[in-house]
Amino acid sequence: MKYLSDQMLIEVYHRAVDLQLDSAFIELLRSELDHRGIRIAQVSA
Repeated sequence: MKYLSDQMLIEVYHRAVDLQLDSAFIELLRSELDHRGIRIAQVSA
């Protein structure tokens, strides 16, 4: 995850939610967003 820019991480997160990918993967992305201090609006699937 450290090789993804903040912007790319946000885009991947949104795409994962849109595509309804595995919830564990989405949680991993969410955890990395939190770790970086990036706050995004909750996205409903």
